[in-house]
Amino acid sequence: MTEPDAPEAADATEAAEATAAADAIEAPDAAADETAEAASPEEDTADTADGDAGKAAELSEAEAELAAQRELRARIEQRKAEKAAPIEAGTKLSGTAADLLAAVRAVESGEKSGTAFFDSPAPAPRRPAPAAAEPVRPRVPEPAGAPRATAPETVDGVRSVLVEGGAPEALAGQVAQALGEQAAEILREDPWRLLSVPGVRPEQADGFARALLGAECGPGDERRTTALIGWQLERAALHGHTALESSAARAALAERSVPDPDEALQQAIAEGAVLVFQDGVEEIEQAGEESESEQPAVPVLLGLDRYALAEESLADGLARLAKTGADARWEAAEPTELIRAVAVSGLVVHTGGEAARAEPVALAEAAAELGLRAVIAVHSENGSRRLGNDAVTFDGLISGSQGPGRDADGAFALDLLVVLDAPQLDVETAAMLVESMPDGSRLVLSGDPGVLWSAGAGRVFADVLAAGVCPQIASRTPDPGPIGELVSGIGIGELNQVEAPGKEVVIVPVHDAGEAVHRTVQLVADSVPRAIGVPTEQTQVITVGHGGSAGTRALNAALKERLNPGPGRFGGFDPGDRVAYAPALGRTLPGTVLSADADGLHLDCEGTPVVVPKERVESGVRHGWALTAHQAAGMRWPAAVVVLPGDAAQGLSRPWVYTAFSRGERHLSVVHGVDQALPRAVAEIPSQDRTTRLRPLLEGLLAPEPNP
Repeated sequence: MTEPDAPEAADATEAAEATAAADAIEAPDAAADETAEAASPEEDTADTADGDAGKAAELSEAEAELAAQRELRARIEQRKAEKAAPIEAGTKLSGTAADLLAAVRAVESGEKSGTAFFDSPAPAPRRPAPAAAEPVRPRVPEPAGAPRATAPETVDGVRSVLVEGGAPEALAGQVAQALGEQAAEILREDPWRLLSVPGVRPEQADGFARALLGAECGPGDERRTTALIGWQLERAALHGHTALESSAARAALAERSVPDPDEALQQAIAEGAVLVFQDGVEEIEQAGEESESEQPAVPVLLGLDRYALAEESLADGLARLAKTGADARWEAAEPTELIRAVAVSGLVVHTGGEAARAEPVALAEAAAELGLRAVIAVHSENGSRRLGNDAVTFDGLISGSQGPGRDADGAFALDLLVVLDAPQLDVETAAMLVESMPDGSRLVLSGDPGVLWSAGAGRVFADVLAAGVCPQIASRTPDPGPIGELVSGIGIGELNQVEAPGKEVVIVPVHDAGEAVHRTVQLVADSVPRAIGVPTEQTQVITVGHGGSAGTRALNAALKERLNPGPGRFGGFDPGDRVAYAPALGRTLPGTVLSADADGLHLDCEGTPVVVPKERVESGVRHGWALTAHQAAGMRWPAAVVVLPGDAAQGLSRPWVYTAFSRGERHLSVVHGVDQALPRAVAEIPSQDRTTRLRPLLEGLLAPEPNP
């Protein structure tokens, strides 16, 4: 192949959010997937730590994240104990399970209005901004440490049950981690709990249950239906949803041959396996002058405790910050637009592209000059490196391994937190950040609204923007150069030709996937280093998904053969291999293999030493010359090669193209084989919607009080 030619119209595409999600669900090793939108949106947090309680070994990053979530979920038990008490509109409905189900069915059928079941008590007064919740205090992780292993006897017990039921023995460790010390007994009593393991599908769990239970196994078994509902909601979370409409849940149960989906839902509600929500009812009740026929329908939603708690906690925390009054200390600073907003409100949203990041960074510098404690948080170590290591990562700040630490009350010891890459915040991470903000502090959420949403459940940044409950500052600083011009057009639905005299943007047409792989290898290994001056190790390949003829697996195999051939003596990896390590959902750490020993696979991840335990290598580490756009979100490299084979056309969307094309700082090559599907995706396919509750919760908490 020749050197990159003069730029042409930048055509290219990539798979949408759901593409990664589906890939993550299909295989048990999906935890390593970006999981994007699910798949990234991919699955639940990575590893659990069940080890000897007496050991003082520090937690790994993934375990620290899980530990923090356990602290959040501890409050769930209190919620369940108060089920009989009245609950404010927008939270879990009260009453018996039968009443709840009747409400759901009547509202959806149109027999009664959305407010008919909420007329007994008078509307509760709006909740004031809550006092700061008890902050989460996760333990500091050990960067190079390995998670404490589940007790061998627990794994052995699970393995024997799996063998008896005809399930793969390889699942024993995951089952033991998911179900705890009594995993074998739990699994024998309720075989459908196998669905709690990522990658296991209902038909596989059904076969396992039949082998264990024999004639006792039936499609209407309450254990089966409860597990199916939980699985369906977890699957929705992989696609970014924090809740699911009840009608969709019933339809999904019917597809799985559940004889009475309504009864199954009632049982799940009664057991507390699923929560019921009807956000917006309070507002409809207060508009009592409208007739029932004029009142809008309010969807009945089902959700899991973990996301309900996180979303409600996040809404309360954001409301607390938004209600924080003016701070006179900011009056001494030069009054830029962003500084004026921060001076009057404890919560501010800032939007803009890569170049606009300089504005919130300047805000933090101005705060420091005023003697205020300011911290900048980013999605990844890659983002921190781009800021000169003056930033901390979300996870490092929460765990305490980075940043200012916490004060005597457990809150962050800061006055201003600037969150860059805010679109990558999932609802659980955002809740932990906001809960830890001290009273009187300022939070600035900054990000590019055009990029893909978070890998985990929720769309925090988009929901806060849509709610309009705080000052919003839109940057007028455009991204420079041909790449910036190209990406700006994509953001408004236009795929334009750009002038690129320095070969900043190059299009490489291909006819099939085989040619796409061949051209990609040539670009990375030869053309880009020679013609553009960007070394191979600073060039990142981005493609539509993990599978397929030109997905990350195929591309990484070809790139390894060319760039670092070897036998894969360390679990498929050799020293010098570029890898992507996924310690948890939505977190991808690019790294390089150094060595391996009894402790595990040793990596260098952006200058940080990391040891991946042997049992986690297969599921948590992939080769990383090629990533998906979801994995690459929040990171940038000097050069990017975006690969768009013909079979990627149906997965294209504007956010995907926007994200992929904006990952290169100096150069973008597009290996283009999707013809007109690319401009059509940019013009006609916006982001896929997500069902979340944060926006109505915020609107309810921060809506103006009605005039008397």
